[in-house]
Amino acid sequence: MFWFKEGVNKTKIKNNRMYHFLIMLTIASTVGLQAWRTLFNNFAVETAGMEGSHIGMLQSVREIPGFLALLAVYILLLIKEYRLSALSIIFLGLGVAMTGLFPTYEGLIITTLIMSFGFHYYETTNQSLVLQYFDKKTSPHVFGKQRSIAAAANIGIGIFIFFISPLLNYTRIYLIIGVLVFAAGIWGFFQNPSDKHIIPQRKRMILRKKYLLFYFLTFMAGARRQIFVAFAVFLMVKKFNFSIREITLLFVLNNLINFFLSPLIGKGIIRFGEKKILTLEYASLIFIFSGYALVHSRLLVAALYILDHVFFNFSIAIRTYFQKIGDPKDIAPSMAAGFTINHIAAVALPCVGGLLWMVDYRIPFIAGACLSCISLAAVQKI
Repeated sequence: MFWFKEGVNKTKIKNNRMYHFLIMLTIASTVGLQAWRTLFNNFAVETAGMEGSHIGMLQSVREIPGFLALLAVYILLLIKEYRLSALSIIFLGLGVAMTGLFPTYEGLIITTLIMSFGFHYYETTNQSLVLQYFDKKTSPHVFGKQRSIAAAANIGIGIFIFFISPLLNYTRIYLIIGVLVFAAGIWGFFQNPSDKHIIPQRKRMILRKKYLLFYFLTFMAGARRQIFVAFAVFLMVKKFNFSIREITLLFVLNNLINFFLSPLIGKGIIRFGEKKILTLEYASLIFIFSGYALVHSRLLVAALYILDHVFFNFSIAIRTYFQKIGDPKDIAPSMAAGFTINHIAAVALPCVGGLLWMVDYRIPFIAGACLSCISLAAVQKI
């Protein structure tokens, strides 16, 4: 695979304190979110008695903090960005720990909001810090490495849930994992991986005409991602009767594949450029979403889910595209603005999709295929 060779100085990356800081918090963020997601659909159906409309609304609520990510710019007036990253992990852990304690619709709304504020604000600051601390030839590699390590963390938490789920109830599993994530956030809060030579960021809202394509691709990615997150696993549980252990096994297999593929995606962006990588992603998603709507095989729907998740990682290219066209001082506010734009569709789509699901479960997936066609046309403008 000679065409993946690039001039990334891996030793320099590994000696960067911010790299290790973000890797540790990324592991914590991944463990918290993956545990929440792995258990959530079965927990919501079996314990809380949720239906498709409830799931859709809860997923919409989960995306509200992402919609409010722009507020992170103003929080940075009060706290350093790396400290906000650690504080976000603390909230993530708290929300996960509390989830099993409140198995009602109202309780899940509150705990989901707490968990989600932590996750989304960490993702916002993580993207910003990577683009600030690593150059254009290095950031795709770092993002790819983060995705690879996150996949390994997902495998670990998947194996843990697989073996512990017959022994402990949902409440105790959520509590154990939440406390561990909370502890990682406390550790991070007392670290200082900053570099005084990094270009200072503008601490106000930034919206520029030259970033319009970035905004549009980010908006469409949010809509595509939400169909995947809100309805793909729910389809497997509700229509194909996947058990919690089958879902966990699927997650482990999925992340084992991504552990090896994610670094190659980063290298592929460096070698081929954002336009070709995103073209491949959206062309493939047209067929994947159509497949969700049409297949009637448990094996095929599981294969579609794995492929869906692989191509989900290609979204790294949207962020590295911004790094190439953006002002270095605009990175933090633009990543926050991008997260808000990403979640405009994400807040509304699950709720609407949940209602449409009640009419015909295929409708949200057909909509996903249509959105992929629009995105495919848009990336040709890069």
